[in-house]
Amino acid sequence: MENVVLNDPASGASAEVLVSLGFNCHRFTVPHRGRHVDLIWRSPAFLTGTDRPSRSGIPILFPFPGRIRGTEFVWEGKTYHIPASDAYGNAIHGFVHTRPWRVIERDRRSLVGQFQASVDDPALRDQWPADFRITASYDLSGGMLRMVYLIENPSDAPLPCGLGTHPYFHVPFLDGPAKNCLILLPGNERWELEQMLPTGNRNRIDNVVEYRAGTPFGGLQLDDVFTDLDFEDGWCRSHIYDPAAKLALHISFSSTFRECVVFTPPHREAICIEPYTCVPNAAELLGKGIDTGLRVLPPGESFIARVELAVSEIDLSA
Repeated sequence: MENVVLNDPASGASAEVLVSLGFNCHRFTVPHRGRHVDLIWRSPAFLTGTDRPSRSGIPILFPFPGRIRGTEFVWEGKTYHIPASDAYGNAIHGFVHTRPWRVIERDRRSLVGQFQASVDDPALRDQWPADFRITASYDLSGGMLRMVYLIENPSDAPLPCGLGTHPYFHVPFLDGPAKNCLILLPGNERWELEQMLPTGNRNRIDNVVEYRAGTPFGGLQLDDVFTDLDFEDGWCRSHIYDPAAKLALHISFSSTFRECVVFTPPHREAICIEPYTCVPNAAELLGKGIDTGLRVLPPGESFIARVELAVSEIDLSA
């Protein structure tokens, strides 16, 4: 396993990236009141490669986030076969989170990696309509972790695609009760789901005011696709407050992302707040005339998406 450790001497923050398994940033720590707080959850088996790569750290989901119905992706009259990998017999979360990447730049506090289908796993060319290249960078600065994703179409055919990240955030951050942590979520609507696939209908969120103000983690049980997100200055923001640790984590993502999946894993040790550029099963819904956010990149075209994680001290008792 190729694991890279990043350090920011000025802030004392550190991060770890498992290059050989999806370029997954599975650790992000910050100093706080004499302790090092690890904000990213990972399973004990993650570094051994024996657990599913989508269940720890920050998996990168590309060229499709979430599920595709069954194991067939139909595009412009051609059918592509993708292995099933969820409990419903669907393909899920793309290809790049399960495969080794290449490091193309590195220094003490930053790391850039790349995956291209035709270069790094040529067999994928039979599973997707076009070649694709994704370049991801991690940068530690001032106690903040910045992630930038460059998506490119290096082929001579249009590239249908969507990008997502699937971070697992520790709840709680330290030793306090998880149930008292407050989760502030974006979104005014959610996609209706049947067997975890969007039907195409969107419903207004009844308790949107509660989500904006902060919902106790103890009462949350979600696996939902939020939409109609609120952006300010090109960024959508969500927050996790841990009153016992007196620490807040601020999750910001750029307007390239238009959906946000929120998932509370059954183990109840983390919450996933996942920005997506499109809804799951986007191509099928697009064929029904529904705006899904699926991008179709012409040859030579690209787009960029950004995510930032920052921390601050809080005292909710004040």
